Amino acid sequence: MPSDEQRMREALRLAKWAKGETSPNPLVGAALAKRGQIIGRGWHRRAGLPHAEIEAITDAKRNGNTTKGTTLYVTLEPCSTSGRTPPCTRAIAEAGIARVVVAATDPNSAHAGRAFRWLKRQGIAVEHGLLAEQAAEINCAFNHWITTGLPFVTVKAAMTLDGKIATASGESKWITGPEARREGMKLRHEADAVLVGVNTILADDPALTLRDIRRPKAEWRGPALRQIVLDPQARTPLGSQVLGEQTTIVVSRDAPAKRLAKLRQCCRVIICPMAKLGFNLKSLLRKLGQQNCTHLLVEGGGETNAAFIEAGLARRVAFFYAPKILGGRDARTAVAGEGLPLAKGLQLEKIRWRNLGPDLMLTARVADAQP
Repeated sequence: MPSDEQRMREALRLAKWAKGETSPNPLVGAALAKRGQIIGRGWHRRAGLPHAEIEAITDAKRNGNTTKGTTLYVTLEPCSTSGRTPPCTRAIAEAGIARVVVAATDPNSAHAGRAFRWLKRQGIAVEHGLLAEQAAEINCAFNHWITTGLPFVTVKAAMTLDGKIATASGESKWITGPEARREGMKLRHEADAVLVGVNTILADDPALTLRDIRRPKAEWRGPALRQIVLDPQARTPLGSQVLGEQTTIVVSRDAPAKRLAKLRQCCRVIICPMAKLGFNLKSLLRKLGQQNCTHLLVEGGGETNAAFIEAGLARRVAFFYAPKILGGRDARTAVAGEGLPLAKGLQLEKIRWRNLGPDLMLTARVADAQP
């Protein structure tokens, strides 16, 4: 007979089906079991749609199964309050479920444990903490946003083995191969917004769009990806591919008024306070967090990447390395800026290396990152 852990792993697998599609809600999967067999499966597909628990109950009934006396395995504590949908705890009780096994507790301190207490009062057995670390990891961005109000920041760069993202003349296409570029598109798919500096716009004129990673030739119909450009003096050309209704240009208070007026006709413009060496990035992140941006993908260039790293705001790095060496003292580097002292260099943990054709991908979390 399958163990509780095996069934919870199935729930975690189901949760990942909706990667990049549930924000500002978390990823959640659920499996309903009876007499050792899973009779219903579900996952939360998108904000506003039924939660994973409801999907699993519905799936079981659709297949002609009764839910009375079953065990529900769910990756996150069920909701116990009304929002866009009714509380799942009520649906669990009404379905006659006898036992609920939960991986992670709700990260919102105002709600944490409330569902467990309510279900127990209904006579339902509750266990929690099974594979909690794995469940928390798939929702690291959501959990960070809930507890700090700031988006989770991933810094991404594609570079040569000697850390160059472009030649001194600005030539950069393509450093990495197609497999690495597809993986980079997956990172965009999992984020709410992608951010670059204005120098990237001036040099490359990128669209920063999102293609369908499951059906590459199909039009993307999931949640819209926001594009954010750090542009203190509003230098973004009015004909840039990036401009549109999902684009935000971040400017300083002394940006030319005429430029701002023209930009506002084709995109959003927000004014951000300045710090000693550039924008006050924490203030910007706070504003983005208030706009339900849970995960921000920073794609540079080097000065922008460095700004987030030196400000202590990066939470994860995703670096792609091509088996090439460019050299050149004036070639552009993936992380520029002022630099950090050796003793305070960015320390990484949970390091993972992957082969992507001839290229390598490093993903790692920033150790001891502070909100």
